[in-house]
Amino acid sequence: MRSSKQSAVLLKLATDKTRYIQLLHRMDKTPTRYNVQLYIYDLSRGMARSLSPIMLGKQLDGIWHTAIVAYGDEFFFGGEGISSCSPGGTMLGPPDTVVELGETEVSEEIFMDYLSSLGESTYRGDKYRLFEHNCNTFTNEVSQFLTGRTIPSYITDLPSEVLSTPFGQMLRPILDSIHIAPPGGNVINERRNV
Repeated sequence: MRSSKQSAVLLKLATDKTRYIQLLHRMDKTPTRYNVQLYIYDLSRGMARSLSPIMLGKQLDGIWHTAIVAYGDEFFFGGEGISSCSPGGTMLGPPDTVVELGETEVSEEIFMDYLSSLGESTYRGDKYRLFEHNCNTFTNEVSQFLTGRTIPSYITDLPSEVLSTPFGQMLRPILDSIHIAPPGGNVINERRNV
């Protein structure tokens, strides 16, 4: 069953009535289900757990980078835009945790059209902001599109937890200039929009 968001994306992506009908027909006729996973990486490699109480005055279990794994590939957002690679194929190596998000009936073709559209607008590389618009924002949105589920709140709440501390506020200007783009991925939409 399609969500209203999926239907709206289908309509937007279809350039003419015939393509829209073909996509709907293919989606309605093919009950193929695809597994969707969230790969979670701790960019601090455990250091956040030991240093955060001293630096921030509160315990953080990690500095999270996330990616969506579906259709045999890993998809993530960073300073280069939306990228993909084989699962665990970035320099980060295998994920620290894998969360099963569920299944989707969205075909790979529709998903790639959706990502291409996001890569041309909302998730261009120049739109990346470490605290407000990052890999976790991307995976949360994509997860909702594919499965109707959000990613765990301990991940999406991390920026506000850091910024709620005096040290976080002091570091914000420096941290705002950081663009994380794990090496090893292929940029989905290579057009530069600056």
